[in-house]
Amino acid sequence: MTGGLSPLLRRLAADRATGALVRDHGTLYLVDGQVVHAESPVAPGLDVLLAGGSDRRSAARPHGARARRIGAGEREICRLGALFDAAFFALAPGRGPARFRYGAEPRLAGAGRPVPAAAVERETLRRRELLDDVWPYPALDAAPVVPRPAAPGQSVTARGRALLSRADGVRTPAQLAWVLGRPAFHTVLEIRRLAAAGLVETPAPAPVPDPAPVPPSGAAPTADPPDIALLRRVRDALEAHL
Repeated sequence: MTGGLSPLLRRLAADRATGALVRDHGTLYLVDGQVVHAESPVAPGLDVLLAGGSDRRSAARPHGARARRIGAGEREICRLGALFDAAFFALAPGRGPARFRYGAEPRLAGAGRPVPAAAVERETLRRRELLDDVWPYPALDAAPVVPRPAAPGQSVTARGRALLSRADGVRTPAQLAWVLGRPAFHTVLEIRRLAAAGLVETPAPAPVPDPAPVPPSGAAPTADPPDIALLRRVRDALEAHL
């Protein structure tokens, strides 16, 4: 795979490291260089996904009644989905450097098979490309979701209706994902689809600052840099004494 989302993640995978890779938007937990768990404040955890939303989650029963009714295979699929969901946001570009805490372990990770770091990177890149193919406006992903009225005869999917019914112009895609108990990436993807269909406002791009004015050709600069000006004053003083 050309390029890479995290050179540090690749080095840790090659070194078969165990610990936590902490980035601006989330954390990846590795065991022997493979990803066993991922967390991000953007992505709902497995407990919220299994409960069907943060407003339905019971503090006394973290995984709710639904969690007890599903089989081990379905639970593993949900666990892997939550892992890839959180990893997508954890690997998003950040402002600060990543750091690795050797030996750190996740508190809420369930048992399950690890995922190669390269597979996590590939899936994250695939998801980024999918978002851009649907509607290349990443400002939607963190902005409050503002619904727009549907055109006469325009149909909306059930998934889209559920999002629009809870979009109040204040909640962001991440907040809607937590309320609905859905993976954050799939929520962002659906909102981009709604925006492409004209059912959600697309935020205006940030204004680009005007470039500094360029003096016309041949015009004298308004001021010299301090060191040049000093040299010229020294030169003038020497010439005055010659």
